[in-house]
Amino acid sequence: MTTSGKAQDRFYSVIPAGGIGSRLWPLSRADAPKFLHDLTGSGKTLLRGTWERLEPLSGPDRIMVVTGRAHRAAVEAQIPELADLNVVLESEPRESSAAIGLAAAILHHREPDVIIGSFAADHVISDEDGFQRAVREAIAAADAGYIATIGITPTEPAIGFGYIHCDGALGIDGAPGAAKADRFVEKPSVEVAREYLADGNYLWNAGMFISRADRLLEQLGESQPELLAGLTELAEAWDTDRRGAVVDTVWPGLAKIAIDYTVAEPAAASGNLAVVPGNFDWDDVGDFAAIAKLHSGGRSSDLAILGENARVLSDASSGVVVSQTGRLISLIGVTDIVVVDTPDALLVTTSANAQRVKTVVDALKVSGRSDIL
Repeated sequence: MTTSGKAQDRFYSVIPAGGIGSRLWPLSRADAPKFLHDLTGSGKTLLRGTWERLEPLSGPDRIMVVTGRAHRAAVEAQIPELADLNVVLESEPRESSAAIGLAAAILHHREPDVIIGSFAADHVISDEDGFQRAVREAIAAADAGYIATIGITPTEPAIGFGYIHCDGALGIDGAPGAAKADRFVEKPSVEVAREYLADGNYLWNAGMFISRADRLLEQLGESQPELLAGLTELAEAWDTDRRGAVVDTVWPGLAKIAIDYTVAEPAAASGNLAVVPGNFDWDDVGDFAAIAKLHSGGRSSDLAILGENARVLSDASSGVVVSQTGRLISLIGVTDIVVVDTPDALLVTTSANAQRVKTVVDALKVSGRSDIL
């Protein structure tokens, strides 16, 4: 069965485009975050790829992008089809509850029965048909009153993702695969991840949420009433000449908290969260090891090279090289290496230590070196 046209017609996609991708420093920076880079070699940035995945579901006039004021020009250059009405600018980062909640509040104010779907700007999905099938099922679940998420069917005992536990089919018309999601689990150890994979009832948490806007806001308000009040005030002023003054007054005081904690986990605890299995390839490109894997097709002997003018000589070496300088890089007998060469910073590590790049970023923040962040 397929989602009713009526529900599909009420669907609006939201793309939160924020964060600097600190585990991809020094490639990803505050002024050029992860979603503005082509990390797949496709010739498209991750943001552009996200837009093109969602356009068949929503149409170009029903996709909203939430991003920082500093990124507006770059975002609009990537997506010239983006309507001015659908650009929501954050004066400063306030985490996903505020970003997605504001989009939901604005759209609900404009269109009370709207169904929204939130999809990160920096994920990689090549099976677009499989993705769109899962979203349509999630729209049907949202139309039935659930807050829905898409959980990725795991292919390995990954420790870099959170997991969702499924507890039986829900029998939703138009969403045959939808199951009850009863709890979220933080990133596990390798041993626990192997148990989850063997169990068969756990999915990776991809951070995709689909819901009627009124249901999402209601759930958010139960755990964060002050945050909901602020978002409602912003939404009521958004399409008026009072927007600037209200944003300057209200936005800086909003709570910084992830939507997993304000909406997803409480909805799961109360039996109101539906999860649709996503049987498609997916990667959040969380570190340089993920980039190497994307380009190697899983072959550990390969060397992935990114950069238009990259000059690399390699002998018996594997891993990933990202070059923005055109400088000659020679690798001899090194395996699983990560080299990122930018005009003002050089990173050298290994795939096994790729997650630790964030500690370098944290150290630079502490030392006041924001000039290279």
